[in-house]
Amino acid sequence: MEKQTILTGIRPTGHLHLGHYFGACSNWIKLQEKFDTYIEIADVQALTDNFNNPDKVRKSVRQLVVDLLSIGIDPKKATIFIQSTIPEIAELTVFYSNLVTIARLQRNPTVKTEIKQKKELFGESGESITYGFLGYPVSQAADITAFKGKLVPVGEDQLPLIEQCREIVHKFNSIYGQTLIEPKAYLSEIPRIKGLDGNEKMGKSLGNAIFLADDEKTIKQKIMGAITDPNKIKIDDPANPNICMVYYYHKLIKNPNIETVCEECKNGKRGCVVCKKELINHMLEFLKPITDKRKYYENHPEIVDQILKEGNQKAKKIAENTMKEVKKSMKINYFE
Repeated sequence: MEKQTILTGIRPTGHLHLGHYFGACSNWIKLQEKFDTYIEIADVQALTDNFNNPDKVRKSVRQLVVDLLSIGIDPKKATIFIQSTIPEIAELTVFYSNLVTIARLQRNPTVKTEIKQKKELFGESGESITYGFLGYPVSQAADITAFKGKLVPVGEDQLPLIEQCREIVHKFNSIYGQTLIEPKAYLSEIPRIKGLDGNEKMGKSLGNAIFLADDEKTIKQKIMGAITDPNKIKIDDPANPNICMVYYYHKLIKNPNIETVCEECKNGKRGCVVCKKELINHMLEFLKPITDKRKYYENHPEIVDQILKEGNQKAKKIAENTMKEVKKSMKINYFE
């Protein structure tokens, strides 16, 4: 039985951190076993708000691929490709842009939220929001449909983007004839991983993340600075592990000693420094297989390049076939 096609993407704006791993990537590792999986390195989309820093995006592409390979994405099971190497995606984006109004994009809940966050983070006015940033749901629709993705793994906050894609596909098919597949959201419970500072979200720009590429010294420094129960003043004061980020990460990486950690914390029999040092040891143990794989791929960049070249070639063939069908439906397949 033919596997269903599933497509997901990630923006190359830096290394993956634990939030990415537990929030999405660990799920991709499972999905590649059941689906014909495509993972897009969305460099064009990354440029929508990093257009003035192309070096950052370019450097991050290979960093991100190494991260993905290190955590267990298998290029024999999942096709990894770079968005900008598939010009058909940009071409589809142009065609789809005629099918979506500015007002509809502005009403998209995901876009509205991201614009609000952008303003809060950078203090920018609405006038500084670019066409590319506002229109990225159109580009995302092109990503999905170029490969006839039937399923798109998302969390609930991304559902409006899939709905927008479905609207575009429906409108295209109603005008030009049945050509494209309306994708469905593959809704998975994607947890939001808290930062070391207690923030509800771990983020690249928030300074509260443990990156999969962090070295031992950096990990030690970050964990030693993690937020604990502020009411625990002395070493033998009882504390509340449920508001302690150190305990939170003990649970996250499944420390087998978790029950002892909890009881000793509550009963004032465990100091925060001791608890942090124990977390450091378990965190380094948890990350070791990833670190070892990372070293291998970093020492063999030619393998990473070959994986990308093969992924790009495979993705381009599929996108080219989709584009032929689209142009035929739109009656712009001149001389064919």
